[in-house]
Amino acid sequence: MRIVRVALDVPLDRLFDYLVPDALDPQPGDRLAVPFGNRQRVGIAVETATGSKIDSARLRPIARILSDAPRLSPQWLELMRFVAAYYQRPIGETMVEALPPRLRSLRPLPKRSRSAAAAEASGTRFVPRHSPSEAQARAVERIAGALGSFAVFLLHGVTGSGKTEVYLQLAAEALRRGGQALVLVPEISLTPQLEARIRAAFPETCIAVLHSGLRDIARTSAWLAAASGQAGIVLGTRLAVLTPLPCLALVVVDEEHDTSFKQQEGLRYSGRDTAVARAKLARCTVVLGTATPALETWHNCLLGRYQRIELPERAVPGSRLPSVRTIDLRPEVLHQGLARAVVEGIGERLARREQSLVFINRRGYAPVLACGACGWAAGCTRCTARLVLHAVDRRLRCHHCGAEAAIPRHCPTCGNADLRPLGRGTQRVQETLAALFPSARIVRIDRDSARRRAELSRTLDAVSRGEADLLVGTQLLAKGHDFPLLTLVCVLNADTALVSTDYRAAERLFATLAQVSGRAGRREEPGEVRIQTRYPGHPLFAALERHDFAGFAASQLAERKASGFPPFVFEVALRAEATKLGAALGFLRRAKTRLPVPASVRVYDPVPLVITRRAGLERAQLLMQSASRPALQGYVRELRQALQGEPRANARWHLDVDPIEFA
Repeated sequence: MRIVRVALDVPLDRLFDYLVPDALDPQPGDRLAVPFGNRQRVGIAVETATGSKIDSARLRPIARILSDAPRLSPQWLELMRFVAAYYQRPIGETMVEALPPRLRSLRPLPKRSRSAAAAEASGTRFVPRHSPSEAQARAVERIAGALGSFAVFLLHGVTGSGKTEVYLQLAAEALRRGGQALVLVPEISLTPQLEARIRAAFPETCIAVLHSGLRDIARTSAWLAAASGQAGIVLGTRLAVLTPLPCLALVVVDEEHDTSFKQQEGLRYSGRDTAVARAKLARCTVVLGTATPALETWHNCLLGRYQRIELPERAVPGSRLPSVRTIDLRPEVLHQGLARAVVEGIGERLARREQSLVFINRRGYAPVLACGACGWAAGCTRCTARLVLHAVDRRLRCHHCGAEAAIPRHCPTCGNADLRPLGRGTQRVQETLAALFPSARIVRIDRDSARRRAELSRTLDAVSRGEADLLVGTQLLAKGHDFPLLTLVCVLNADTALVSTDYRAAERLFATLAQVSGRAGRREEPGEVRIQTRYPGHPLFAALERHDFAGFAASQLAERKASGFPPFVFEVALRAEATKLGAALGFLRRAKTRLPVPASVRVYDPVPLVITRRAGLERAQLLMQSASRPALQGYVRELRQALQGEPRANARWHLDVDPIEFA
């Protein structure tokens, strides 16, 4: 009796045994059509056996082997086992959800997907845009010397230091040795510019681009090219790290500090950390590139686990880091939220035909619509959050659940018709600047103005060509973009993170401000950054002015160690949601008493999340910590198994390993 054990996309942490008909010969890594319940489903063969613990009379045979895509490699299966075990997710859900949507379907792949993958070029010729600087050449030489073995490098380069050129040189070396290079970026919006650079540098190489914004056929074709080994370079967001790559030789994680590398739904994994684990399994080299490393990454360098390489200067001759200046708002009389020094700085740049960027990390017109008579404020009925006023289409929107409402004509509480917007978003700042500088060409870039990838790409290209005078934007503009004419960055509303209860808030604020500051002065013209704040004496701003990440990181790590926060402890959050908060908290209280807690693990009392109600559900969490990763993983694994039988009628739950969000 031949048996094949199959992973299925079901919330059970087990493999399912199926009989193998004489006419079929499934191997580990094959996609299969198998009966499950009263219909067929796609499964993945994980292992074969000659017997089963289940009575053979109860076993059902597999229906067929789906052979229209490459067989998944043993290395990929090993990676999926690691991801499922570490992130505490059922093995079947992990494996099947790692595939593109079309490969989870029983429908045969469209011929266009297969033919498109087969038609790509496969050369390795490298066309450098310019010769590397001495610092870049040293970095390439040192990292290239490690290719063919597992090693982790932090490429710590200031903004504009030419990290991309190092990536390209290393990819060329990996291709020359017959390997594949995987390049990860945190945002879909960063792929067009980097894709153009890669295609120009490797005109004969098959390049696969993978992210969730692609249409089905394009994504499937790219996956097939990567999995078959035909794609020499794979560029994508975090999901690309789960793609089979039979000849993987180099992994690059650009902007490795970015929180977008952490998946927040379904399989909650870190693309950066999974990239490191994958490189270890493949015995290849991984490069983590950033100007503002995550404190976990910096800590690993201090411990000697990662090797640090510095790019301390900008790559363009004559360019230098911008000067950073804080503007004390306490004595200021603001004009629609803008300090006089900001308005004057923009005017000076307009007179010199240079570009300015006004950065405010809040989209919409105003974060609150309120009544001055009774204090009413427009809130979301499904979330514990305010509705944001969007003036362009005259709507109120919740940025957490997507709910919308019309702007009321009068206060629903007292009837007052004088409802006023409080605070500022990108739309209101754009309106203010248009009134101050009527002849300026103003471009707003946020998730509302650039909903389509092609539209955003065209806008960014136009800005780079000098077809705009003033930019207003959110963190979409903070990283990865090169605007040659931009010499002034003005930052509004930076203080909220300084009073946050999130222990990561200061780290994120420093990274955001350093990244957005780095857009200024990337050519010969000097750049300047002006930051509006009511806390000009805060040490964070002093470190920014000195461009002193190392000093800032040292102070933050000292605080984390004293307080018992990561990276000095490891964390897992058990979260529950229900229609009533009491049900969610009750589930977590029962979970806390379900197992004896080891002495090396600390389990806190369950508490509501900051945004307690989201999309109509009340949310709470139970935080678990330990200085020992194995001890915490072992406890959480047993807890998950114990909770598998817990009825989900009253509360839904999930585990978040190494959580980075607590809202």
